[in-house]
Amino acid sequence: MDGKASLLDLSHKLDSNVQIYPGDPAFSCSPFATVSKDGYSVHAVSLGTHTGTHIDAPSHFFADGKTIDQIPLSSLMGPLVKIDLTKSGLEERQVITWEDHIALTPAAAEIRVGVILLIQTGWAAYWGTPKYFHHPFLSRDAAQRILDKGVKVVGFDTLNPDETPFEGVGGEQGFGTHEVILGAGGVIAENLTGLERIGDQNMIALIPLNLEGCDGSPIRAFAWKGLTGL
Repeated sequence: MDGKASLLDLSHKLDSNVQIYPGDPAFSCSPFATVSKDGYSVHAVSLGTHTGTHIDAPSHFFADGKTIDQIPLSSLMGPLVKIDLTKSGLEERQVITWEDHIALTPAAAEIRVGVILLIQTGWAAYWGTPKYFHHPFLSRDAAQRILDKGVKVVGFDTLNPDETPFEGVGGEQGFGTHEVILGAGGVIAENLTGLERIGDQNMIALIPLNLEGCDGSPIRAFAWKGLTGL
């Protein structure tokens, strides 16, 4: 791999502060065996398939869709294109549209077959706070326009590419982005972080666990500088 010195981790740490989609299984990690007592250390980990920085497989919404172990790793590694919306003045629960947001960014012309598209809202700055649940979200039409450009993997620095219901607020918009992308056999990455630190890194990998029959997986997401071949 080229550019090891510029390797950039885009994953949130899994710890007691990890935020999960309301109602999903809680994360826990506790000692099972310790060096002092047992001579070795082992931890017991419990989590949902959509905990922390993770990817959604098509089977997350479609019973006949591919599960996480059926997605080739080659499709989760490749050239990245970042759409930076942080200067758009996005507000809580604002709808991100193609015409008013994505199409106006300089990187919009780079959206094409073979790239992994990252949508930077800046909402990762609110990780660990209640405001993180009130993130902007992508319109169904914008998701379709992205697919029409040939993109099959889209990542977000938010809890959800659709609106997240939280404490009685939101959720009326449904799951349009999930349905469009996953319904086309695509993949969604959620809870990315550090997108503002991407500089000359032009390649990205979204590496899941090899979980048989599962609808998603926590990932280690990282970017680096390399040759795209495109």
